[in-house]
Amino acid sequence: MINVQDLTLRIGARRLVAGASFRVDKGMRIGLVGRNGAGKTTMTKLLAAASVAQGTGQAVADGDERHGLDAVEHEGTISCNGTVGYLPQDTKVGDLGEIARDRILSARGIDSLLARIRKAEERIATTEGDAMAKALDRYTRLDHEFTMAGGYAAASEAARIAAALSLPDRILDQPIGTLSGGQRRRVELARVLFAHPDTLLLDEPTNHLDHDSIVWLRDHLRAYSGGFIVISHDVELLRDTVNQVMHLDANRGALDVYHLGWDAYLKQRADDEHRRRRERANAEKKAATLRAQGEKMRAKATKAVAAQQMLKRAERLMAGLEAEQQADKVARLRFPDPAPCGKTPLKATGLSKAYGSLEVFAGVDLAIDRGSRVVVLGLNGAGKTTLLRLLAGVETPDSGEILPGYGLKIGYYAQEHETIDNDRTVVENLRSAAPEMDDTQVRGVLGSFLFSGADADKPARVLSGGEKTRLALAILVVSSANVLLLDEPTNNLDPASRQEILRALSTFTGAVVLVTHDEGAVSALNPDRVLLLPDGDEDLWGDDYLDLVDMA
Repeated sequence: MINVQDLTLRIGARRLVAGASFRVDKGMRIGLVGRNGAGKTTMTKLLAAASVAQGTGQAVADGDERHGLDAVEHEGTISCNGTVGYLPQDTKVGDLGEIARDRILSARGIDSLLARIRKAEERIATTEGDAMAKALDRYTRLDHEFTMAGGYAAASEAARIAAALSLPDRILDQPIGTLSGGQRRRVELARVLFAHPDTLLLDEPTNHLDHDSIVWLRDHLRAYSGGFIVISHDVELLRDTVNQVMHLDANRGALDVYHLGWDAYLKQRADDEHRRRRERANAEKKAATLRAQGEKMRAKATKAVAAQQMLKRAERLMAGLEAEQQADKVARLRFPDPAPCGKTPLKATGLSKAYGSLEVFAGVDLAIDRGSRVVVLGLNGAGKTTLLRLLAGVETPDSGEILPGYGLKIGYYAQEHETIDNDRTVVENLRSAAPEMDDTQVRGVLGSFLFSGADADKPARVLSGGEKTRLALAILVVSSANVLLLDEPTNNLDPASRQEILRALSTFTGAVVLVTHDEGAVSALNPDRVLLLPDGDEDLWGDDYLDLVDMA
C-alpha cells in the first residue's frame, strides 16, 4: 500500500503538482493520465524511490527509480507498506553480461541459488574422486534447498510469464547485452510481474509489446489482486483494467482523482466541463449586470458606497468559479525540407551483425532512393533497431558496408533516446545539433515543441519519455536531413502529439526508413517498400503487410 499526503512537486520554477493526496490499496487499479510533460513519470519515480528508501521497493538497475530526481524538489509525505514493483519508462539494465532468465529470477532471489547449482554441476563434470564426491554432495544439498524454496515451480512460472511476453527459452538463455532494446524492456516487465509485489508502478508497460502480449497483459492486470498505478497511452488497456483514474492537469498543477472506470471517467470529465462552462456563462452575465449598475450609480455621491459593493460582488462572483479546462497544447511539428541529394543517398550491401555467438541477421542489402519510404518489419529481436543503428553509423557491421551517396544527410530518431545527452540542458542539446543557429532561433524552435521559458533550461535527464520524444524530434527538425531513420517515433506520446507526428510524417518529402508497431504510423507514411528481417527479403508494399505491423 502507498499513502501520499500533501505532495507538491517542482522542477526549477515550474510546479508540477500542489497538495496532492491519494492512496493505492489492494484492489485499486489506477490509471495515471495527463499530457506529455505533466509530471506522471516524475511522480511514479518519486513513489518508487520512496519505496526503495523505506525497504519495500524492488531494486531497479542503475538506480532508475532515482534517475533525474536530483533536479526535483518535493514536499509532503509518502509512506509505503508491503512490496512495490516498478517498471520505469526508460529501462536500463546494469549487468549486460547477466543471463536474461537470471535477471527475471533475481526478483525472488532464485538466481543466486541457480548459479550455485550450475557451479556444482561444472565441478561434477570436471573433477574426479573426492573432489567429485564433494561436488555431488554440494549439488544434492543445493538442489534440495532450491526445491524447498519452490525454485522449480517458480522457474516454471517465470518461463510462462516470459513466454507470454514473447520471450522464448532461446532469448532467456542469452546475456542481456545481446538483446534488443524491446527484448530488454520485456525482460524487466517479466521480472516485475514475476516478483508478485503488493503494488505495481508501471510506466508505459505496452511499449515494445506485440498484440498478443498486450492482450495477455490486459488479462493479467485485470486479475491482479494487489493495487497498481499504470501510465499508458493505450486506451484499450486503461478501459479494460482500471477502476480509478488520476488526471494530472499540467495547466492547473492539480491531481484530480476519479473513483470511476475509464469510460465513466471520460463522461464525468465532459459533464464537469459542461457544468463549469454553464456556471461561468451565468456568472459572467450576472457580473456584467452588476458592473453596469455599479458604474451608473458611481456618478451619484449618495450611492457611491452601494456602487462599490456591487462591483466587489461582481468580482467575488468571478473569483469563486472553477477554472475551465484549458486545451492541452500540442507541439507543432514539421519535418525538415530535405537537403539536395543524389538519386540514391544511402545504400547498404551485405550487412551482417552478431552479438557473441548470436547472429542477428546476415547478407542484408538495401538501397534508399531519394524520397523513398521503407518500412522494416520483423519479430521482436529480428534486428530492426540494429539495422537502423548500422545505417545511422552508431554501430559498425561485422561484414558488409554502408555506402553514403551524394549529399546524404541522416536524421536518426532512436527509440531509447540515445541521441540526447542527459547531462546537457534542453537548449544545449538543440544548440549542439544546430550550431549555426543563434539563441533566439534555438529557443524559437524549442517553443514550438512546448519547451518555453524555464522548461528549455531543464537538464535532459529530468524529461519524461514524451518530452524526450519531443526534444529528439526538435533535433530532427533542425537537421535538414534527406533520409530519416525513425525507430518507434510514436512511443510515449499522448494521442494529440501522436496525431501531429503522423501528420508531419505524411507530408515529408525526403526518404524515410521506419520501424514501428503503430499501424497508424505506417498508414501515414504510405510506404512503397517493405524489408523483412532477419532474412532481408524486400518486397513492394501491400496492405496485407499491415497485419504484421502490430505483431512485429
